[in-house]
Amino acid sequence: MPHDGPILPPVRLRPDAELARAALTAPLLARAVRLARWAGPETRVGAGGELIDEQLPAAAEALGLGGDDDGPAYASEAWRTAVDAGLLEVHDPADHEAAGAADAAEAYGTVTAGEGLELIASGGPRDVLAIWQEALEAVYADAIAPLLDELSEAIGPDGEIDYAALDWDPEGEAEFLDGVLGNLYLLTVTDGATGGEPVPLPALAASMIVPDDMGEPTDDILEQVSVAMMRLDDQFRLLEPIGLVEYQPVDETLMVEESADGSASLEDEDLSRYGLVKLTPLGLHGVRVRLLEAGVTAPVVGELADKGADVLLDGLARYPEAAAHAETEQWLAQREPAAAAHELLAAARGSDAGGPLRRLRCQQALTRVGAQAEPEVRAVLDDAELGGLARVWLAERGASDVPAPPESMVFWLSIDTIAAQLDADGEPDELRGLVEGLTGQHSGFFDAAWRVDHPATADVLEAMGRMHPNKRVAKEARKAAFKARSR
Repeated sequence: MPHDGPILPPVRLRPDAELARAALTAPLLARAVRLARWAGPETRVGAGGELIDEQLPAAAEALGLGGDDDGPAYASEAWRTAVDAGLLEVHDPADHEAAGAADAAEAYGTVTAGEGLELIASGGPRDVLAIWQEALEAVYADAIAPLLDELSEAIGPDGEIDYAALDWDPEGEAEFLDGVLGNLYLLTVTDGATGGEPVPLPALAASMIVPDDMGEPTDDILEQVSVAMMRLDDQFRLLEPIGLVEYQPVDETLMVEESADGSASLEDEDLSRYGLVKLTPLGLHGVRVRLLEAGVTAPVVGELADKGADVLLDGLARYPEAAAHAETEQWLAQREPAAAAHELLAAARGSDAGGPLRRLRCQQALTRVGAQAEPEVRAVLDDAELGGLARVWLAERGASDVPAPPESMVFWLSIDTIAAQLDADGEPDELRGLVEGLTGQHSGFFDAAWRVDHPATADVLEAMGRMHPNKRVAKEARKAAFKARSR
């Protein structure tokens, strides 16, 4: 379906069963499940569904944290997660009063097992991942909430929080953390791995604050990066227990080492001390779900395997090389070589703007098809659009009796190839080398090239004029582009 939102490179996700196992072993969700199973008819909750203070020690014991000073806090956090993820269903005191309950204890709410708890035991991997996603959303909401010291300062004389007095912008906080997670996701999928390399926290903060066109950051910008970095440190400490990230926190001794103006010196050799973070395979899945809900197109490697060749080639147009190869392998695995070649070649035709890149992706896909495809490839040797790539495929396989291409086909293929590379990569160094090679091999290249009947001829010649390092040749290219447009 056409989409107006951003399009990201495809991600390679682990199987659902593996992700579900990771979700169930994430410390926070594992504790939430244990508390949901521990809760019974005598369990009492407050007005907001929170476990009452008197029962927190017993909950900590149930988690095996009875001897930990922070045990009650962990129990409280896990309880909130169990409620938010649907593992528990809260019944407030009004439910009991309506039923005629008279026990004074019924001034508190009670809980029963929620639908999610049954799904944890008997549901499939997708059910588990959906519950984990609900838990993630609850933790995310905590991560963008005001800090405790900010909340305490905003408590009024009546004991209520004066939210108007808080210097807190919930939309701004969410937008910033969404942007950071989106950048982390993009870095991971671009790296072509499911884990990626850990990213220094200052780099993530700077990616959201430092303008792209800024040279040396100003002191004010560096101070903003430092503040954002410490905020992210708090947030990633919250997000790690739910299994979203692997996180090495900021070295607390840095707070002592800060310079007099309050900003730390971000020396390259010390970056690991400022925090390192990477998405887990489960985190990749979770962030992708959030991106999809935000209207971003975030494809998964393998989702084109059951589609037609036309959808495959169009989809591969924006894939990085490693992802394109993996997607192509899965697509080919479901088809016989000859049938796959026939379908790919048919889909590669077209004089539209996407045609050159489709043909390039077709040629790359055909390199993975065996000799059984040769009859299908030979069948298009006389095709104006496909004859050139067919000859390349046959020559690379050492086939005999490959007819020499007419000169018009050579020039047409040259224009088509450069157009595809421009569409895929812009103007990389490899393409500059191709341009120099073509003009070096054919002294009269531009005299013939401007006459090529290809929709991208003028645009390609203009690009060659921009890329060629020789000023005289570049001028010839621009003249040829003008002739092509005037034809």
